[in-house]
Amino acid sequence: MNILWITWKDYLHPGAGGAEVVARHLTSRLLGEGHQVTMLTCGYGSAATTDNLDGLRVIRVGSSRYLHPLQALRYYARHLKNSFDILIEEVNGAAPYFSVLLERRAKKFLLYHQLGRKNWLYEVPKPFSYLGYWLLAPAATRLASLSGAPVITVSDSTRQVLARHGFTPERTAIISEGLDDIEPVTDLQSITKFDRPTVLSIGAMRPMKRTLDHIKAFEAAKKQLPDLQMKLAGSSSNAYGKKVLAYAAASPYVSDIEYLGRVSDRQKWELMQRSHVILQTAIEEGWGLTITEAASQGTPAVAYNVDGLRDSIRNMETGIITSHTPAALADGIVQLLGDPTLYRQLRQAGWEWSKQITFDRSYQDFKQAIGLS
Repeated sequence: MNILWITWKDYLHPGAGGAEVVARHLTSRLLGEGHQVTMLTCGYGSAATTDNLDGLRVIRVGSSRYLHPLQALRYYARHLKNSFDILIEEVNGAAPYFSVLLERRAKKFLLYHQLGRKNWLYEVPKPFSYLGYWLLAPAATRLASLSGAPVITVSDSTRQVLARHGFTPERTAIISEGLDDIEPVTDLQSITKFDRPTVLSIGAMRPMKRTLDHIKAFEAAKKQLPDLQMKLAGSSSNAYGKKVLAYAAASPYVSDIEYLGRVSDRQKWELMQRSHVILQTAIEEGWGLTITEAASQGTPAVAYNVDGLRDSIRNMETGIITSHTPAALADGIVQLLGDPTLYRQLRQAGWEWSKQITFDRSYQDFKQAIGLS
């Protein structure tokens, strides 16, 4: 099959994240089975306008996050429309490309990791945030639904959200996520944890990730767990990151908070193994991949009850889900670390579940969704 994949970023983009990891694994497996795959995506820095990434043909159009959907749609309409057997339009941040409205030849599919509507309220200045949240995102999503194209997503939470915007749940397939360049540890007993109970916060510091809530929860939990310490890892180059670090520096427990900056994959896996609990508080996700990664390394999570995170945790079975306040998050930390029996049970169950979350399974789900199996 000749397949066109339209998305915002390829996996070499400096801002590539979990969605790009998924695309890389799926496209590489498609190529491995003899299919041809072209990716229409956004340019960046000195990246070439055309590229070949291990057999993946890449076309980069424009460089602006906000103009790229229009630029890519124009390029698609002029050069690529009706030239492929399968079209995958990956929607990022509630900004469809609308290629599915124009395509007549290919089998068409929309791929949503998450709707991203709530991100407008956290990542975009007012009043534009309100414009995006109340008008642009709902209108664009509703218009995309008029194409009638089947949808592929990664969690039941996203399927339910999309259903409220016109997509039929029966035509929405869910594919598994997977672990990237990491395997579940072979034996939980072989892991050496930090000498002190340790809370881990890892990932880029952005308003929609609510990293500040992690520190506030740590401070509240430490009043009941005096030996508690915190490891803080991730980029802090933006204004929000600087706010987080300033808050940490002024904390009465600053000596128990270690900021590590951006870390390598090796350091990331070591932190996940040695910490006792990982925190996640994003406003919404497609799937909480770092939760699954940490579980595979023997560390359970305490997270907010939001789309994506509630899918990657089975509450009180593999981790703990809380309401959206630092106080509730702190209660979850204390409950988990204060009960050794509960901790062992959740840790074991999360580790066992992580073994089932693979990209081989994801690819089989994906092939079935697009009719290749």
